Order: sequence, then structure tokens, then C-alpha cells
Amino acid sequence: MKYSRLCLAVLTTGLLAAGCADKNSFEQVAPNQSDAKAMPDQATVVVDGLASPIGMSVDKKGVIWVSQSGTGQNDGSVVVVMQNGDVQTAFTGFGSARLPNGELGGLGHVLYNDGKLYILDGLNGRLYIADVAKYKAKNGPVSASSLPYIELKAFVYSQNLSTPLDSNLYDLTFGPDGQLYIADAGANAIIRVNLSTRQPSVFARIPNINPMTQPVPTGIIYEGGRFLVTTLTGFPFTAGAAKILQISPSGVVSDYRTGFTALTNLAPTRNNGLLVTEYGQFRFTPPTFVGWLPSTGRVATESGATVAGGLDRLTDIERINPNFYYVLSTGSGTISKIKY
Repeated sequence: MKYSRLCLAVLTTGLLAAGCADKNSFEQVAPNQSDAKAMPDQATVVVDGLASPIGMSVDKKGVIWVSQSGTGQNDGSVVVVMQNGDVQTAFTGFGSARLPNGELGGLGHVLYNDGKLYILDGLNGRLYIADVAKYKAKNGPVSASSLPYIELKAFVYSQNLSTPLDSNLYDLTFGPDGQLYIADAGANAIIRVNLSTRQPSVFARIPNINPMTQPVPTGIIYEGGRFLVTTLTGFPFTAGAAKILQISPSGVVSDYRTGFTALTNLAPTRNNGLLVTEYGQFRFTPPTFVGWLPSTGRVATESGATVAGGLDRLTDIERINPNFYYVLSTGSGTISKIKY
């Protein structure tokens, strides 16, 4: 059984690329875990009530931009968490659809940089670019149809990077050359986009975890002279199979750290280390249950030590100053703050 896209239910705005089973099963959580503690002592909720959030980016004013996957009715959106805690919708009408296999496809991550917000639409294979330099709290929602975008899906398919052909633009970062680098969880590759020419190219292909398990690249950052990439892995999301990869500026891929489970994102620490997010633990005990166990996600160091546990289906972590981080939970619809 094999998934061609992202099977993390709502981590999934189609995030899961490859290597899964019946994707409907990834929208399930274990019924006997419903009383699990919603938030551990190590994490403080600062925003709640978000609707299936996927990615976030914090601008220089401390405003948090958050992508939401929608309900499958082309209602993907980007919301803004203002400094006073108010949440308002900034952009609406992005792709959101129930795929033939039941999976929800929609937005990937967002990235703020120098007055612009870069928004990945994993469903339609587009990179939207929104000018938010003059955004004000009083501004009404703007339709995605009015935003410029770069079409990437056709290019990715033309490169024959996966069998069957697949693409799920999930996370993005700027490289030292000023170009954007996108982790494509469906194609198992890193796509480079020259923003000046609007031309994409394949920067690196991510090798399989083993002959039967695809890597499913998720988070990507540039740190310490190389790119660092987390992998979710494919079905059955075996404990300890996920990795942090490093990619040289010339595109050479190698292992950096191993032994993780269902990794979704990463952020640097002040001591030249990393914090990573694990989505959760997956249970595969058919016919009784197939799905993610809620409140089994965690934030960990690159050596595997738990910093904050008992979190519900994590999809993002952002460093906001040398000592504090925001952590995004699609399971609980929250942004929490942790100290490390």
C-alpha cells in the first residue's frame, strides 16, 4: 500500500507524499486517547481556535502568519495573529479539496521575508507571493485569486521525480544565494526557485529510507553553511525511521541525525543545535485501528532528548528569540510557546 501525497490528515494539506496506506485512516485518532492532557507543563498556549493550521512565520513586528488547510471546499486561508492576540483572516480562497482517496489537500507552509509573504499551495502546486509590507489590522480578507503566483506543479511532474508522479509543496526557506528552496513532500525532492526569473530547477533528490519506505521531506532551513531537512517517512511511519538530513550547497544529501519518528519541522538553537517536531506516534493494528495517537507529538533536541512532550500532531516550530519558540499544533489548533 502506498500513499502518493501527505497522509497526515491535516498536517497534510496533502503533505504526505508517498509511502502511505489508505489515506482516510490518517484522519483518525485513537478513541481511547481522548482524555489525554491537552498541553504539557513545558508549553504555554498563546493562541487557540485555529482551524487545521499547517505552517507559520513570524515577521519583524512579532505578527504571526498562519496557513490553514480548510475543509475541502476551496477555503484554504492565511490568518494573522496580531500582537494583541487578535486573530483575523488575511487571505482566503486557496485550494482545499478532498482527494479521491479521502485525503485533504490544501496549503503548505508560509514564509515572511522583507515585506512579502510566500505561500505554498500544495494542492495546486503554486507558490503565491503576497505583498504584506503595509498590512494593517483593519484590512479585510484578500482573495487568493488576486495574488501573483509561480506555477510549479507542471515543472515538478516533467522531471519524473516519483512513481507515480506526485508533488506536494510543503515547506520553504531562502538559501545563501537569495533563491527559494522548497521541500516537495510528494516528489521527494528539493526544488529551487529563482525569484528573479521565476524559473524552477531540481536542487536535490531525497533517497528512500529503505527500498519500501519513501522519505517524505517536510521542514527545511539553511543553517551552518548547509540545508537541513526533516523527513516524515512513509507508511507505517515506523518509530525511529525518520531522519534529519543535511544537503550541501552543491546538492549532496547525507544523514545528519537519525532515530526520530514522523518529523515535520526544525529550528536552530542558540548553541548551534536544533529543535525538531515529531508529529506523533502512529498505530497500525487493523482491523481495530489505523491512525495517529493524539497528544503523542513532541519537541526534541537533535540528540533526541524531549523538550516538550504530550503535544497533539505538531507541524511547525519557529524560533522567536534566543530563548523562546512557537510550536504549531494542527491537532489542537493552537500555537504554544516553549523555552529552551
